[in-house]
Amino acid sequence: MDNNLFEFQITTKNSQEFVDITYLVNDILKKSGVENGIAVVYCPHTTAGITINENADPDVVRDMILALNKVFPIKGDYKHFEGNSHAHLKSSFMGSEKTIIINKGKLLLGTWQSIYFCEFDGPRSRKVFIKVMRDLG
Repeated sequence: MDNNLFEFQITTKNSQEFVDITYLVNDILKKSGVENGIAVVYCPHTTAGITINENADPDVVRDMILALNKVFPIKGDYKHFEGNSHAHLKSSFMGSEKTIIINKGKLLLGTWQSIYFCEFDGPRSRKVFIKVMRDLG
């Protein structure tokens, strides 16, 4: 892999949880020396995702999981034989990657924003890739 692509293992403890991985992206950004560009955070799993949301109140994450379970209930009239259709639906809804602008050596996140790995079929050991790219010019 090139020197600006990094792979991490995330070990989840619950069937559904959001893990704040902002610190990983910040660490990679510091090591990369990139001042202006983008960071891409990518999850190569079909039952997990990546999102950006509030980090100040843990009830936000709880409420998000609760709402996702209402929209995509764990038990439903699903045909998928593995019994984790709800996790596939949630993964597609959240998305498998996020792109964050880097400006003056910092992630351009809002005051209360964090980057979350979203587990929907855990607990498991998962991969997350982070790619940092500098502006051309």
